[in-house]
Amino acid sequence: MTETMEHICNVNDIEHESAREFQKDGQSIVVAKFDGQMHAYINWCPHLGIELNFMPDQFMDGDGQFIMCANHGALFEVETGNCLSGPCSGDKLIAVPLEVRGEEVWLGEVPQPA
Repeated sequence: MTETMEHICNVNDIEHESAREFQKDGQSIVVAKFDGQMHAYINWCPHLGIELNFMPDQFMDGDGQFIMCANHGALFEVETGNCLSGPCSGDKLIAVPLEVRGEEVWLGEVPQPA
């Protein structure tokens, strides 16, 4: 089985405690850097099945602690994708496989949202 990993950006392309949007396999992906770690999720709110952001690359709450859905203000834990508050409490963002190779960020195959 061959994993379809794709170089998406470099670690320094994303500021600390922030996130950016990238395209992979026809899907919008949120890549976040938080607490020195990189995380990737499909840009898709489990509440309404719409993208999390209204403005390009605006995914974090005002304090830079959580990924936030701009539509209803739902807050998601960066490390796990778990929804901590908002209309989708108990749900979670769909993780995308991510590897850091040196200074490069690689994404694996994107799962399809339900």
